[in-house]
Amino acid sequence: MPLETLKSADRVTGLKQVGKAVKNHRAVRVFLADDADAHVTEPIRELCKAEDIPVEAAPTMKELGKACGIDVGAAAAALIGSHR
Repeated sequence: MPLETLKSADRVTGLKQVGKAVKNHRAVRVFLADDADAHVTEPIRELCKAEDIPVEAAPTMKELGKACGIDVGAAAAALIGSHR
């Protein structure tokens, strides 16, 4: 699924918001930036694995932030709703 999907979709950005969305069963797909520190993204990756939520890689935090329509980088983003 291309990153551009995030621009027009219901989404959340940032590690805390993505973590909440996964825990509350609202996230249907999670994107993690490859250049984000593993100690930061690994807990989200493990949570997604436990909840059976697909995880996709984004090349950089800057590209992930841009795909979400924000001017700063993002380590994580999640699609919300029925985009599975």
